[in-house]
Amino acid sequence: MSLANASSTDTQFDLFTKVARFDHEQVLICQDNHSGLKAIIAIHNTVLGPGLGGTRMWKYATEAEAINDALRLSRGMTYKAAISGLNLGGAKAVIIGDPAKDKSEHLMRKFGRYVENLGGKYVTAEDVGTTTKDMEYVAMETEHVVGLPEIMGGGGDPSPVTAYGVYMGIKASAKKAFGNDSLTGKKIAVQGAGKVGLHLIELLHKDGAIITATDIFESGLKTAAEKYKATIVKPEAIFEQDVDIFAPCALGAILNTENIAKLKCQIVAGAANNQLEDDNIHGDMVRAKGIYYAPDFLINAGGLINVYSEYNGYVREIAFAQTENIYNTVLNIYSKSEEDNINTQLAAIKLAEKRINDTMLLQSKI
Repeated sequence: MSLANASSTDTQFDLFTKVARFDHEQVLICQDNHSGLKAIIAIHNTVLGPGLGGTRMWKYATEAEAINDALRLSRGMTYKAAISGLNLGGAKAVIIGDPAKDKSEHLMRKFGRYVENLGGKYVTAEDVGTTTKDMEYVAMETEHVVGLPEIMGGGGDPSPVTAYGVYMGIKASAKKAFGNDSLTGKKIAVQGAGKVGLHLIELLHKDGAIITATDIFESGLKTAAEKYKATIVKPEAIFEQDVDIFAPCALGAILNTENIAKLKCQIVAGAANNQLEDDNIHGDMVRAKGIYYAPDFLINAGGLINVYSEYNGYVREIAFAQTENIYNTVLNIYSKSEEDNINTQLAAIKLAEKRINDTMLLQSKI
Protein backbone atom coordinates (compact mmCIF):
# COMPACT_ATOMS: atom_id res chain seq x y z
CA MET A 1 0.00 0.00 0.00
CA SER A 2 1.30 3.44 -0.91
CA LEU A 3 0.72 5.98 1.83
CA ALA A 4 0.69 8.71 -0.79
CA ASN A 5 -2.18 7.17 -2.79
CA ALA A 6 -4.33 5.63 -0.07
CA SER A 7 -7.27 7.48 1.42
CA SER A 8 -6.67 9.15 4.79
CA THR A 9 -9.10 6.79 6.53
CA ASP A 10 -7.52 3.62 5.11
CA THR A 11 -3.99 4.85 5.81
CA GLN A 12 -4.77 5.76 9.40
CA PHE A 13 -6.53 2.46 10.09
CA ASP A 14 -3.78 0.36 8.53
CA LEU A 15 -0.88 2.18 10.20
CA PHE A 16 -2.45 2.37 13.65
CA THR A 17 -3.51 -1.27 13.48
CA LYS A 18 0.07 -2.29 12.75
CA VAL A 19 1.46 -0.08 15.52
CA ALA A 20 -1.08 -1.40 18.03
CA ARG A 21 -0.34 -5.00 17.07
CA PHE A 22 3.31 -4.69 18.12
CA ASP A 23 2.54 -2.22 20.96
CA HIS A 24 4.89 0.55 19.81
CA GLU A 25 5.35 3.81 21.67
CA GLN A 26 6.02 6.02 18.65
CA VAL A 27 6.48 5.87 14.88
CA LEU A 28 7.99 8.82 13.02
CA ILE A 29 7.64 9.31 9.26
CA CYS A 30 10.60 11.29 7.86
CA GLN A 31 10.38 12.96 4.44
CA ASP A 32 12.54 15.54 2.69
CA ASN A 33 12.12 16.50 -0.96
CA HIS A 34 15.55 18.08 -1.42
CA SER A 35 17.64 15.11 -0.24
CA GLY A 36 15.12 12.47 -1.32
CA LEU A 37 14.88 11.10 2.22
CA LYS A 38 11.96 8.76 2.92
CA ALA A 39 12.40 7.03 6.25
CA ILE A 40 10.53 5.49 9.17
CA ILE A 41 11.79 5.54 12.76
CA ALA A 42 9.94 3.02 14.94
CA ILE A 43 10.37 3.25 18.73
CA HIS A 44 8.99 0.11 20.32
CA ASN A 45 9.76 0.29 24.04
CA THR A 46 11.91 2.54 26.23
CA VAL A 47 11.25 1.07 29.69
CA LEU A 48 14.83 -0.15 30.11
CA GLY A 49 16.47 2.84 28.43
CA PRO A 50 16.63 4.77 25.14
CA GLY A 51 15.59 2.85 22.04
CA LEU A 52 18.74 1.77 20.24
CA GLY A 53 18.69 0.20 16.80
CA GLY A 54 20.44 0.55 13.49
CA THR A 55 19.31 2.35 10.36
CA ARG A 56 18.63 0.01 7.47
CA MET A 57 18.54 1.29 3.88
CA TRP A 58 16.77 -0.97 1.42
CA LYS A 59 14.93 -0.78 -1.88
CA TYR A 60 11.54 -1.80 -0.50
CA ALA A 61 8.85 -2.79 -2.99
CA THR A 62 6.20 -0.78 -1.12
CA GLU A 63 6.02 1.74 1.69
CA ALA A 64 3.85 -0.69 3.67
CA GLU A 65 6.66 -3.26 3.45
CA ALA A 66 9.13 -0.70 4.83
CA ILE A 67 6.83 0.18 7.73
CA ASN A 68 6.27 -3.48 8.57
CA ASP A 69 10.03 -4.08 8.54
CA ALA A 70 10.64 -1.16 10.88
CA LEU A 71 7.94 -2.37 13.29
CA ARG A 72 9.15 -5.97 13.39
CA LEU A 73 12.83 -5.06 13.65
CA SER A 74 12.29 -2.51 16.44
CA ARG A 75 10.31 -5.00 18.50
CA GLY A 76 13.16 -7.48 18.05
CA MET A 77 15.59 -4.86 19.36
CA THR A 78 13.53 -4.51 22.55
CA TYR A 79 13.76 -8.25 23.18
CA LYS A 80 17.41 -8.33 22.18
CA ALA A 81 18.41 -5.66 24.69
CA ALA A 82 16.25 -7.10 27.46
CA ILE A 83 17.45 -10.70 27.16
CA SER A 84 21.07 -9.52 26.91
CA GLY A 85 20.81 -7.62 30.21
CA LEU A 86 21.39 -4.21 28.58
CA ASN A 87 19.81 -0.99 29.88
CA LEU A 88 18.37 -0.16 26.48
CA GLY A 89 15.01 -0.11 24.79
CA GLY A 90 14.18 -1.17 21.26
CA ALA A 91 13.92 0.95 18.13
CA LYS A 92 14.84 0.77 14.45
CA ALA A 93 14.92 3.01 11.41
CA VAL A 94 14.54 2.16 7.74
CA ILE A 95 15.35 4.40 4.80
CA ILE A 96 13.56 3.61 1.56
CA GLY A 97 15.98 3.60 -1.36
CA ASP A 98 18.82 1.86 -3.12
CA PRO A 99 21.94 2.37 -0.96
CA ALA A 100 24.16 2.02 -4.05
CA LYS A 101 22.38 4.84 -5.90
CA ASP A 102 20.27 6.98 -3.59
CA LYS A 103 22.49 7.48 -0.54
CA SER A 104 24.34 10.77 -0.05
CA GLU A 105 25.89 12.91 2.67
CA HIS A 106 22.93 15.27 2.39
CA LEU A 107 20.41 12.46 2.88
CA MET A 108 22.21 10.96 5.89
CA ARG A 109 22.67 14.36 7.55
CA LYS A 110 19.00 15.16 7.04
CA PHE A 111 18.16 11.84 8.64
CA GLY A 112 20.47 12.79 11.52
CA ARG A 113 18.36 15.89 12.16
CA TYR A 114 15.26 13.75 12.59
CA VAL A 115 17.17 11.61 15.10
CA GLU A 116 18.27 14.76 16.94
CA ASN A 117 14.68 16.02 17.14
CA LEU A 118 13.74 12.93 19.17
CA GLY A 119 15.94 14.25 21.98
CA GLY A 120 17.74 11.00 22.81
CA LYS A 121 14.71 8.73 22.82
CA TYR A 122 16.23 7.01 19.77
CA VAL A 123 19.92 6.20 19.29
CA THR A 124 20.91 5.03 15.83
CA ALA A 125 23.75 2.93 14.37
CA GLU A 126 24.69 1.24 11.10
CA ASP A 127 22.73 -1.67 9.67
CA VAL A 128 22.09 -3.34 6.32
CA GLY A 129 22.76 -0.81 3.57
CA THR A 130 24.55 1.70 5.82
CA THR A 131 28.15 2.01 7.00
CA THR A 132 30.30 3.60 9.68
CA LYS A 133 30.96 6.43 7.19
CA ASP A 134 27.22 7.07 6.98
CA MET A 135 27.13 7.27 10.78
CA GLU A 136 29.85 9.93 10.61
CA TYR A 137 27.47 12.05 8.53
CA VAL A 138 24.63 11.39 10.98
CA ALA A 139 26.94 12.39 13.85
CA MET A 140 27.38 15.81 12.25
CA GLU A 141 23.75 16.51 13.17
CA THR A 142 23.21 14.55 16.39
CA GLU A 143 25.13 13.01 19.27
CA HIS A 144 22.59 10.19 19.49
CA VAL A 145 24.54 7.78 17.28
CA VAL A 146 26.85 4.84 18.00
CA GLY A 147 28.85 2.47 15.84
CA LEU A 148 31.24 5.23 14.84
CA PRO A 149 34.79 4.51 13.59
CA GLU A 150 37.31 3.62 16.29
CA ILE A 151 39.31 6.76 15.46
CA MET A 152 36.26 8.75 16.66
CA GLY A 153 36.02 6.74 19.90
CA GLY A 154 33.45 4.29 18.59
CA GLY A 155 33.47 0.55 18.20
CA GLY A 156 33.81 0.51 14.44
CA ASP A 157 32.20 -2.21 12.38
CA PRO A 158 30.07 -4.36 14.75
CA SER A 159 29.86 -7.26 12.27
CA PRO A 160 32.71 -9.34 13.77
CA VAL A 161 31.12 -9.16 17.23
CA THR A 162 27.69 -10.02 15.84
CA ALA A 163 29.18 -13.02 14.07
CA TYR A 164 30.95 -14.12 17.24
CA GLY A 165 27.64 -14.11 19.14
CA VAL A 166 26.01 -16.22 16.44
CA TYR A 167 28.99 -18.57 16.58
CA MET A 168 28.50 -18.89 20.36
CA GLY A 169 24.81 -19.63 19.76
CA ILE A 170 25.65 -22.31 17.22
CA LYS A 171 28.13 -23.94 19.57
CA ALA A 172 25.61 -23.93 22.44
CA SER A 173 23.00 -25.46 20.12
CA ALA A 174 25.49 -28.14 19.07
CA LYS A 175 26.10 -28.89 22.76
CA LYS A 176 22.35 -29.40 23.22
CA ALA A 177 21.76 -31.39 20.03
CA PHE A 178 24.95 -33.47 19.77
CA GLY A 179 26.29 -33.62 23.34
CA ASN A 180 29.39 -31.47 22.69
CA ASP A 181 30.02 -28.11 21.07
CA SER A 182 32.74 -29.06 18.62
CA LEU A 183 31.88 -28.13 15.04
CA THR A 184 34.63 -30.22 13.46
CA GLY A 185 33.11 -32.20 10.62
CA LYS A 186 29.67 -30.65 11.08
CA LYS A 187 27.92 -29.70 7.84
CA ILE A 188 26.63 -26.12 8.01
CA ALA A 189 24.60 -24.22 5.41
CA VAL A 190 24.98 -20.44 5.61
CA GLN A 191 22.40 -18.28 3.87
CA GLY A 192 24.04 -14.91 3.25
CA ALA A 193 27.72 -14.06 2.90
CA GLY A 194 27.54 -10.36 3.71
CA LYS A 195 29.32 -8.50 6.49
CA VAL A 196 28.14 -10.79 9.30
CA GLY A 197 27.77 -13.98 7.27
CA LEU A 198 31.32 -13.92 5.98
CA HIS A 199 32.77 -13.36 9.46
CA LEU A 200 30.67 -16.29 10.67
CA ILE A 201 31.89 -18.49 7.83
CA GLU A 202 35.46 -17.69 8.86
CA LEU A 203 34.79 -18.74 12.46
CA LEU A 204 33.04 -21.93 11.38
CA HIS A 205 35.88 -22.81 9.02
CA LYS A 206 38.44 -22.36 11.79
CA ASP A 207 36.38 -24.74 13.94
CA GLY A 208 36.54 -27.43 11.26
CA ALA A 209 33.02 -27.14 9.83
CA ILE A 210 32.12 -28.16 6.28
CA ILE A 211 30.36 -25.15 4.79
CA THR A 212 27.76 -24.67 2.09
CA ALA A 213 26.90 -21.05 1.31
CA THR A 214 24.65 -18.91 -0.84
CA ASP A 215 23.91 -15.23 -1.44
CA ILE A 216 22.27 -13.02 -4.05
CA PHE A 217 25.59 -11.17 -4.42
CA GLU A 218 28.78 -12.73 -5.76
CA SER A 219 31.49 -10.84 -3.86
CA GLY A 220 31.15 -12.59 -0.50
CA LEU A 221 30.65 -15.99 -2.08
CA LYS A 222 33.94 -15.74 -3.94
CA THR A 223 35.78 -15.21 -0.65
CA ALA A 224 33.79 -17.98 1.03
CA ALA A 225 34.75 -20.44 -1.70
CA GLU A 226 38.38 -19.47 -2.21
CA LYS A 227 39.40 -18.73 1.37
CA TYR A 228 37.09 -20.92 3.44
CA LYS A 229 36.49 -23.83 1.03
CA ALA A 230 32.71 -23.34 0.99
CA THR A 231 30.54 -25.10 -1.56
CA ILE A 232 28.33 -22.56 -3.33
CA VAL A 233 24.70 -23.27 -4.21
CA LYS A 234 21.84 -21.29 -5.73
CA PRO A 235 19.77 -19.22 -3.23
CA GLU A 236 16.65 -21.33 -3.75
CA ALA A 237 18.58 -24.55 -3.02
CA ILE A 238 19.90 -23.60 0.42
CA PHE A 239 16.85 -24.83 2.35
CA GLU A 240 17.10 -28.36 0.95
CA GLN A 241 20.73 -29.00 1.89
CA ASP A 242 21.30 -32.16 3.92
CA VAL A 243 23.25 -30.55 6.77
CA ASP A 244 23.56 -30.57 10.54
CA ILE A 245 23.04 -26.83 10.98
CA PHE A 246 21.28 -24.14 8.96
CA ALA A 247 22.45 -20.55 9.61
CA PRO A 248 20.19 -17.85 8.07
CA CYS A 249 22.24 -14.66 7.78
CA ALA A 250 20.28 -12.67 5.20
CA LEU A 251 16.86 -11.01 5.52
CA GLY A 252 13.96 -12.15 7.70
CA ALA A 253 10.73 -14.17 7.51
CA ILE A 254 12.45 -17.04 5.69
CA LEU A 255 11.21 -19.68 8.16
CA ASN A 256 7.74 -20.03 6.72
CA THR A 257 5.55 -23.09 6.13
CA GLU A 258 7.07 -23.87 2.73
CA ASN A 259 10.73 -23.51 3.72
CA ILE A 260 10.44 -25.28 7.07
CA ALA A 261 9.08 -28.33 5.25
CA LYS A 262 12.28 -28.41 3.15
CA LEU A 263 14.75 -28.27 6.04
CA LYS A 264 17.03 -31.27 6.60
CA CYS A 265 18.92 -30.16 9.70
CA GLN A 266 18.91 -30.52 13.46
CA ILE A 267 19.70 -26.90 14.32
CA VAL A 268 18.67 -23.50 12.96
CA ALA A 269 20.88 -20.71 14.30
CA GLY A 270 21.79 -17.60 12.33
CA ALA A 271 22.22 -13.84 12.30
CA ALA A 272 19.16 -12.74 10.32
CA ASN A 273 16.48 -10.78 12.19
CA ASN A 274 12.88 -12.00 12.44
CA GLN A 275 13.58 -15.38 10.86
CA LEU A 276 10.20 -16.84 11.82
CA GLU A 277 7.39 -15.52 9.66
CA ASP A 278 5.09 -16.09 12.65
CA ASP A 279 6.48 -16.64 16.16
CA ASN A 280 3.69 -19.01 17.20
CA ILE A 281 2.86 -20.95 14.05
CA HIS A 282 6.35 -21.38 12.64
CA GLY A 283 8.10 -21.56 16.00
CA ASP A 284 5.87 -24.53 16.77
CA MET A 285 6.48 -26.06 13.32
CA VAL A 286 10.25 -25.96 13.80
CA ARG A 287 9.90 -27.50 17.26
CA ALA A 288 7.52 -30.21 16.02
CA LYS A 289 10.09 -31.16 13.40
CA GLY A 290 12.65 -31.82 16.16
CA ILE A 291 14.86 -28.88 15.18
CA TYR A 292 16.64 -26.85 17.84
CA TYR A 293 16.03 -23.18 17.02
CA ALA A 294 18.26 -20.53 18.62
CA PRO A 295 16.13 -17.34 18.76
CA ASP A 296 17.62 -14.79 16.38
CA PHE A 297 17.28 -11.75 18.63
CA LEU A 298 19.31 -13.58 21.26
CA ILE A 299 22.22 -14.94 19.24
CA ASN A 300 22.65 -11.90 16.96
CA ALA A 301 22.86 -9.51 19.93
CA GLY A 302 26.66 -9.16 19.66
CA GLY A 303 26.35 -6.08 17.47
CA LEU A 304 24.07 -4.40 20.01
CA ILE A 305 26.40 -5.37 22.84
CA ASN A 306 29.28 -3.90 20.83
CA VAL A 307 27.68 -0.49 20.33
CA TYR A 308 26.32 -0.43 23.90
CA SER A 309 29.92 -0.77 25.06
CA GLU A 310 30.59 2.68 23.61
CA TYR A 311 28.58 4.23 26.44
CA ASN A 312 31.28 3.39 29.00
CA GLY A 313 34.40 3.93 26.87
CA TYR A 314 34.79 1.31 24.19
CA VAL A 315 37.04 -1.69 24.81
CA ARG A 316 36.65 -4.35 22.11
CA GLU A 317 37.83 -7.19 24.36
CA ILE A 318 35.05 -6.39 26.83
CA ALA A 319 32.46 -6.42 24.05
CA PHE A 320 33.61 -9.88 22.94
CA ALA A 321 33.63 -11.13 26.55
CA GLN A 322 30.05 -9.96 27.12
CA THR A 323 28.98 -11.48 23.82
CA GLU A 324 30.36 -14.85 24.89
CA ASN A 325 27.57 -15.00 27.52
CA ILE A 326 25.16 -15.74 24.67
CA TYR A 327 26.35 -19.37 24.90
CA ASN A 328 24.89 -19.89 28.39
CA THR A 329 21.71 -17.92 27.66
CA VAL A 330 20.96 -20.14 24.67
CA LEU A 331 21.29 -23.25 26.83
CA ASN A 332 18.96 -21.65 29.41
CA ILE A 333 16.38 -20.95 26.70
CA TYR A 334 16.44 -24.58 25.55
CA SER A 335 15.82 -25.65 29.16
CA LYS A 336 12.98 -23.15 29.61
CA SER A 337 11.41 -24.28 26.33
CA GLU A 338 11.31 -27.85 27.60
CA GLU A 339 10.09 -26.90 31.09
CA ASP A 340 7.24 -24.72 29.80
CA ASN A 341 6.50 -26.95 26.77
CA ILE A 342 6.70 -24.01 24.36
CA ASN A 343 8.88 -23.20 21.37
CA THR A 344 12.21 -21.50 21.99
CA GLN A 345 11.17 -18.19 20.41
CA LEU A 346 8.30 -17.81 22.87
CA ALA A 347 10.53 -18.95 25.74
CA ALA A 348 13.03 -16.20 24.89
CA ILE A 349 10.28 -13.58 24.50
CA LYS A 350 8.85 -14.54 27.91
CA LEU A 351 12.27 -14.10 29.52
CA ALA A 352 12.78 -10.71 27.85
CA GLU A 353 9.28 -9.49 28.74
CA LYS A 354 9.75 -10.56 32.37
CA ARG A 355 12.77 -8.25 32.69
CA ILE A 356 10.81 -5.37 31.14
CA ASN A 357 7.75 -5.97 33.35
CA ASP A 358 9.87 -6.32 36.49
CA THR A 359 11.53 -2.99 35.68
CA MET A 360 8.15 -1.31 35.10
CA LEU A 361 6.97 -2.60 38.49
CA LEU A 362 10.13 -1.32 40.17
CA GLN A 363 9.77 2.10 38.54
CA SER A 364 6.14 2.36 39.68
CA LYS A 365 7.23 1.96 43.31
CA ILE A 366 10.00 4.58 43.21
